[in-house]
This record gives sequence, structure tokens and C-alpha cells, in this order.
Amino acid sequence: MTTTTTGTTAVTGAVGVAHTRVEGLAKVTGAARYAGEIPFAELAHGWLVLSTIARGRIRAVESAPVLAMPGVLAVLHHGNAPRVDGNYTGPLGAPDPVVQVFQHDRVPYAGWPVALVVAETPEQAREAAEALVVRYDQEPHEVAFAAGHPDIYTPESSPHSPVETEKGDLAAALAASAVVVDAQYTTPEEHHHPLEPHAAMARWDGGRLELVDSNQGSRYVAEELAHLFSLDPASVRVRSEHVGGGFGSKALRPHQVLAAMAATVLQRPVRVVLTRRQMFSVVGYRSPTAQRIRLGADADGRLRAFDHQAECVTSTVHEFIERSADMGRVMYDADAHHTVNRVVRLDVPTPSWMRAPGEAPGSFALESALDELAEKCGIDPIALRARNEPAAGPVSGLPFSGRKLLACFQEGARRFGWADRDPRPGLRRDGRWLLGTGTAAAHFPARALPSTAAVTAEADGGFTVRIAAADIGTGARTALTLIAADALEVAPERIRMQIADSDFGPAMIAGGSMGTRSWAWAVTAAAGDLREQLALGGGIPPQGITVRSDTTAAIAALAQKERHAFGAQFAEVAVDVTSGEVRVRRMLGIFAAGRIVNPLTARSQFIGGMTWGLSMALHEEAVRDRASGAPVGADLAGYHVAAHADVPPIEADWVDDPDEDDPVGIKGIGEIGIVGGAAAIANAVWHATGVRHRDLPIRPDRVLLAGGGDRAAG
Repeated sequence: MTTTTTGTTAVTGAVGVAHTRVEGLAKVTGAARYAGEIPFAELAHGWLVLSTIARGRIRAVESAPVLAMPGVLAVLHHGNAPRVDGNYTGPLGAPDPVVQVFQHDRVPYAGWPVALVVAETPEQAREAAEALVVRYDQEPHEVAFAAGHPDIYTPESSPHSPVETEKGDLAAALAASAVVVDAQYTTPEEHHHPLEPHAAMARWDGGRLELVDSNQGSRYVAEELAHLFSLDPASVRVRSEHVGGGFGSKALRPHQVLAAMAATVLQRPVRVVLTRRQMFSVVGYRSPTAQRIRLGADADGRLRAFDHQAECVTSTVHEFIERSADMGRVMYDADAHHTVNRVVRLDVPTPSWMRAPGEAPGSFALESALDELAEKCGIDPIALRARNEPAAGPVSGLPFSGRKLLACFQEGARRFGWADRDPRPGLRRDGRWLLGTGTAAAHFPARALPSTAAVTAEADGGFTVRIAAADIGTGARTALTLIAADALEVAPERIRMQIADSDFGPAMIAGGSMGTRSWAWAVTAAAGDLREQLALGGGIPPQGITVRSDTTAAIAALAQKERHAFGAQFAEVAVDVTSGEVRVRRMLGIFAAGRIVNPLTARSQFIGGMTWGLSMALHEEAVRDRASGAPVGADLAGYHVAAHADVPPIEADWVDDPDEDDPVGIKGIGEIGIVGGAAAIANAVWHATGVRHRDLPIRPDRVLLAGGGDRAAG
């Protein structure tokens, strides 16, 4: 920690030093209120009713008996709901039609919103919603996904990256390769379930639509609502001060639109809170994937051919692509290089962003295949990756802004004790447990999008920062406080950080590991301009002074480069030869993820991502009932996630890696922790048992069926 003196005020270099959360006390004492628990006068409560069929039409909503029940105020459905306009393209593309609720009688999948019951209390609303009879004309449906589905297609385009990339003669390169890996990998449907369920309260206040919500971007939600309801953007205000997790699920969803509809109809505040079961249908999820990877290499492991073909699911009403094949476009080069993402439309809800979309499932397949190649070549897995380090972007040809992947592997190998590893599988034992170790590489894009911020020098000597950022549990509020303090050369205690209010102006959402990087740029720019004005003006006037920034031009002026965070994941597992149980005994992640603003919360983010990778590898799997089209066991009893007893000691650290093109040096850390985690564990299971598992999760029955325990035991 460095300390300087400005006038009579001691200034502490805050960035890079561990700080507890500025809102930590409020959270642990219950003073921090979340969207579902803030009181409002005359508040009514909405309860969502979802379809019980997977495809067809609504024939009738029998609302009369329900309207006669105690406390019931309204039953909204396609026959009486306000009209909305979904014919627009927002910053994240055209909206999923699920947010255009109650506009027609079509049902495209099980769990489609069909009615909202509004009552004086949540209990009355729930009882009435469960009593509501909805009659359907049912049609045949299809929800089963498998590799090579006959209706698979290659999308014409993708808003975020090319659908397909290709260079060289793949067939010739494969034929000329001394060693070839050709394998199929699958990952199941997975669901993000933040601790805080989705909730929104809507009301009209002074001619403005106000939403108090749990979301990942208040300005984004406000602009989307303005489009849907054909309102002047200035007449919509969204606030979301405290959010209990998001992971990509808390964008614009039906419950926010329904709260606004009901508030408009009843002319009183209405809150809609989703149940855990409803969250399986209406807030997005990670598509299942089937991925074929073909790698061709010389005998020394140098890649000649690289082919990654990924397939995923989308709904019949909206196209979303899980970009699993994007992973290799950055990681490894070859003379012939091909990647493609393909999609099949089924009668299922639309998938959506879920922590490290594309990179999480893509890294499992790719980094498992690299391990298989290392085994065939008789080369250490880390040495193989070092042998195939690209000098520039394998597909783009652009220079890297920084690529310290090998530094992560070197430091991780030293700490993990990799040099002592016997590469032969199935040899280490601890009683009935077979032991193995594995590793995998990680990367995630480091992007920034335009944002605005306002910084006010107050007459009392403090500084107020206003930005429509979102702290979804990451510690962003604290990180921005530290960044503002350093930019203003004052102690963090003099910063008042106000976030998550759409009235503060345009700002990037909390997503894509871009939030803190984008917001910090805007805060730093405003703070720098304010310091200059204060220096020229000779101090703070009695009324204070405010400076506003907009980073649009600065970000547009960035040189074209491959900008990414990188990492190396290590895992040790124990496999019970009698039950097939897999236990992770330890994990280590070393990351090169830009300048670390707050080591305390950053380490928590890395460990959280790595825990999710463990859960992905061994536990998480949503299954759809083919008869009903709905998820089986749509709760946290039926959908298993890693519990405390499943999580071993996890160590996360980083190497120095500031981004020289960023004013703070940030790259982003929210998602890279999950990337490569599942592959490292799968590779460790192979090392323990001698059997490859190419399908997630690695359940005990799959271990027993594969015979790894028996083979090793014999």
C-alpha cells in the first residue's frame, strides 16, 4: 500500500489492496433490502400461471371463479392484457417473444406464461393462481436433443461472433497428421439459480413508470420497457440497488413486463416474484450441447488440423446460440482451422446467457480433447499446450493485447506439484479411492462497452459518484469506490457511490465480464475531468460541481486486438472403485485477468467460478420429460448443485497482467473462473481410472458403467 499527501489529506492507493464491501454491514444486518422485500403502500401481488402443455393453443381461461375468490383483483391473460410492441432491436438484439406476454393464444413450450392472478396478498394470489383453470388445444411436440438431430441447421449470422470460421484444407491436414483425435462430447441443460429469486415491483409515480427490480442493468431494463410499452424513455425509471446474484438470468424477463401491465390496469403498485420452479421456465438456461472435436497433429504434438463443431438447442420462437465452438478461435492455431456453431429448434424455452456462455461447455470439450491428444502423443499436457501457443489470433490474425497463459501454467504447476505427477493412469491409490490429477486452460474475452458516469465534488469535501452500474454480488460497488478514490486522489471513505438507477444515464450491464471494466473507464474519465476543473477553479464552490463522462469515443478508438483474460486450472480427484463416486480433493486456478482492483472480492469471484466448474463436472443436469416437455424435478432437490460438502479447498491466485490499453488496467474476472474447471476435473478422472468421460456430469452410475473402477482395481 502506498500513501501520499495532498494538502492536509492523507491519500491511500486503494486499488490493489483488499477492502471489505462498502455495503457489507448493511447486508449482514439485514438493512440492505432486495426487490422482493421493499414495502410499498397499497401493494398488490401477482402470481404467474404457466402452461402445462408443450405446444398448442389456449382455448379458454376460466377466470370468473377465480375473480370471486377472496382478495383477487384481476386475472390478466391474452384476452384482456394491455398490448405491447416487440418490433424493435435493443442493444442485445431483438427481444425474446416471451417478454411480449399475453399477446396471443399460442403456446410454444411448457412453462409459457398464460395468466397472471393479482390479489391483495401473496397467499391469496397463489391460491387463486393454483385454482385457475386454463383449457388448451394440444399439439404434438418435440423436446429431445441429441447429436446430429435431423433438423439441425447453421444460422445465417450471429450478433456476437461469426457462426463459422474456416481456413486451410481440413481433410488434407487430417490425412497428413501422424496423430488424430476424433471425439464427441456432450453437456446437459443447465440452469442458473441465483440465491435471490427474480422479483419486480411496478407503479406509476408522477406520470412515470417506476420499477424496483432485481436485474443486471437498470438502464437496459428501462429502455426495453419503454420500447415494449411505447413510452418516452424519460418516463421510465428502474432501480435495482441490491441484487442477490444474476449469472446472466436477470435481464428483461416476463415478470417485469407483467408487473408493469398489472400496475397499469389496477393503477396501484404490483409486485411479481417468481418461484424457484418457475425460474426453470422463464429466465433462461444453458442449452445442452453436442460437440465433435477433431485434432490432427505431428508426432511431437504440433497441430496441423483443428475442427470444432458444436450443436445446441433454441426455441421455436427465438434464436439463441450457445457459442461453444468459439473457444478454439483464440486458444490454438493449426494449418487448417474450422469452427462452427449449429442449432436445432425444439419446443423448449429459449436458452440464454449463463456464466461464460459458450466458453464453459466449449472448454470442457476442447480441453478434454487436448488432454486426449497429449496422451496419444506421449507428451505432458502442459508441454503440449506450450508447443501450440499462437503468436497471434489463430482466426483473426490480430495481435494479443497480452497473453500470459504459459505464465499461469508455470506458476500453477509449481504450486500444484505437477512435476511429481506420474502420467500413467490408474496407479495412485488411497484405500478404496483411485487418485488422479488433471489440468486445463481457460480464456475469456476482455471487452468494454460505452458507459456514462457523473462525479460531483460536494461542498462538504466528499465526492458523489452516480453510474447505472449493477452490483450482482460481485463487489462492483466496492471496486468502483476504490477506483474513484484513486482517480480523485482521496481516501475511499470520501466517496459516496450511487449505482443501479436508470436515471443516472446509459451504462453497460453487469455481464460478459465487462461491467467493472466499462464502468471504471467512465468513472475514471469523469474523475479526471473533475480534478482538472477543481484545479483551475481553485476549489469546490458552495453548490458543488458535477462532471459527466461518456466513453463512447474512447472505446471506439481502441486499436483492434485480441483482448482476453487467461488462466490455468488444476484439479485432484478421488474415485471410489466400489460406488463410482467422484470427489474433488483440491483445485487450483491461476489467472492472468488484468489488474486486480480488490483482491478480497476478486478471489471470491474466481473461487465462485471454479466451484461452478466443479458443479458442472459432477452434479448439474436438467432432464426434460419427453411426454410433458417440462423439466423433471424443477427445484433444487431434483436439480443438483454442488453443496458445501462437495467443495474441497480451492485456491485461486493470479499473475501480474495489467491491460495497457485500459485506463485502470482491468480485463474482467466474473466468468473466467468457470472456464476449464470441468475439463480439469474430467482429465483428472481419466488419470485416476484410465477411462475417459466425454459426457457431463460424471455421475457415479456413468463411472461404474464405464468400468474404470473395476479396470483399475483389477
